[in-house]
Amino acid sequence: MIVGLGSTPFLSSRSWAQEQASPTPASASEPTPTPAATPEVITSEAPLDPMAATEVYLARVPADARARSDAYFEGGYWLQLWNYLLSAVIALVLLFTRLSARLRDVAERITRFRALQTALYWCQYLLVTTLLGFPLAVYQGWYREHQYGMSNQTFAAWATEQEIGLCLGLIGGALAMMVLYAVLRRAPRTWWLWGALAAMAFLVISALIGPVFISPLFNKYTTLDDPKLRDPILSLARANGIPAENVYVVDESKQTKRISANVSGLFNTTRISLNDNLLNRCSPAEIEGVMAHEMGHYVLHHGYILIAGFSFFILLGFLFVKATFAGAVARFGSRWGLRGPVSDLAALPLFGLLFSTFFLLATPLTNTLVRTVEAEADIFGLNAARQPDGMSEAFLKLGEYRKLSPGPMEEFIFFDHPSGRSRIFMAMRWKAQQKPPPP
Repeated sequence: MIVGLGSTPFLSSRSWAQEQASPTPASASEPTPTPAATPEVITSEAPLDPMAATEVYLARVPADARARSDAYFEGGYWLQLWNYLLSAVIALVLLFTRLSARLRDVAERITRFRALQTALYWCQYLLVTTLLGFPLAVYQGWYREHQYGMSNQTFAAWATEQEIGLCLGLIGGALAMMVLYAVLRRAPRTWWLWGALAAMAFLVISALIGPVFISPLFNKYTTLDDPKLRDPILSLARANGIPAENVYVVDESKQTKRISANVSGLFNTTRISLNDNLLNRCSPAEIEGVMAHEMGHYVLHHGYILIAGFSFFILLGFLFVKATFAGAVARFGSRWGLRGPVSDLAALPLFGLLFSTFFLLATPLTNTLVRTVEAEADIFGLNAARQPDGMSEAFLKLGEYRKLSPGPMEEFIFFDHPSGRSRIFMAMRWKAQQKPPPP
């Protein structure tokens, strides 16, 4: 389970009613850097007003950069809808043309072993849906990223990564589907419970193997050798009971201009990583604050909390499928060539459509789960590193592609991290409450 650089959930925009700049046409230029000078209101010896200090930080972002960031992030709201609608159209095409039933029949003619039938059907299904969804994937993953100046990749490099992802999906997805359909066949009444437990097991396995076997397929990991940066990070880790021996640098600058860091893995596969953009663009205070945030995820057991939380949502999603599947099959099953039970391979498009519908409706809840652990990690990072201004500077850089000042409902529905305003206000509030050191 990868937990990325994040922030605070419920505290932000409720305190302010600020009108957003209207989005302007995107530019393919570099993200606009924010001025490095620290405002006087933040360094003054007078009592710090957290709200005023937050406004000073936000005022440093030029209007055109703010408008570009807002337009990029708000466009992501629509992309969630377009991705869902496209997947729904693809599912209905597979069902109404009986293509899904024909794919099932092909798998059954090739082998009589049900597990292999499941794997063969899955491979056909994934290849067809990937081909049909490729135009939107190109727009979202490559063209739009270049349009807003976020990507460093050539199209060939991007396409190569998509091919690697497709191969992983064919192998890993086939294994997952074999297990899921074995559950569907053997427990026709309680499959939703056993299926959720199987999904939890797959989440744990992916968290274990991801940092060691999957991530290196896309990026190169090297150890951070600069003692001026490495030693404070490792000292901070030891002070908080984290058995870290190395800090890893990821060469994500070949793909993106974003800064990021993460704590990934479980048990002995856990590693603390930062990307080279963070290393090259941020000050030591910013890096220390960001890495303290990531250590918070480890110390507060957020990986396990997120696995448990998403397993619960998967359980609810399976219950939603169970409640709606039979009615859809009773009405359209004969037209689609389905045989009736949920274990019918040809019904996978319907299963996927109902399951994705649940998760679309549950978006505010799943975002709140992630946003909450990110807020906890922010507070941990502030207490551990004691770098409120360094973390605030990093939050401004995240504002190059995340909307800084959303409305309260907008943040609740669409933000899986607290907004930049929320996070900077939290840092300034923390700073205002610190007592001066004794003489």
